[in-house]
Amino acid sequence: MNSALSMAGMALRAGRLEVGEDPAGDACRERRCRLLLTASDAGESTLRRSARLAQEGQCLTLALPFTREELGAALGRGSCAIAAVTDLGLARAIADRLAAQDPERYGEAAQRLRLKAERAAQRRERSGKQPRDGRNCAPVKYRNKP
Repeated sequence: MNSALSMAGMALRAGRLEVGEDPAGDACRERRCRLLLTASDAGESTLRRSARLAQEGQCLTLALPFTREELGAALGRGSCAIAAVTDLGLARAIADRLAAQDPERYGEAAQRLRLKAERAAQRRERSGKQPRDGRNCAPVKYRNKP
């Protein structure tokens, strides 16, 4: 299996991938979408809709070199024409893997996502917020119930 497809499957298992036109459209409208993926054999109306949603949600869109059946098989579905990645790190990883296979076609998108990730890291540093992984939080004290 292709590494970009396996990363998309990983994003789905992590809950960071919206599969299908309606869930992907909702993610774009709510501006949670970081990367909008379309299958190579998606219909004209789907491509028009994905371009409009990407513009509305201010996210990047990529036409994958995989068919609907290949994308759907990687995501555990029969077929899938459109999917939205909602995590910036996973979106960057997918774009990097696609750029490694075809730098001319996907290199610019990978560079843009790399720049977005760097800017997000800088904003996080300036805000002084700690990551939400629980390492820097005080331990929770539980009361014993009588």
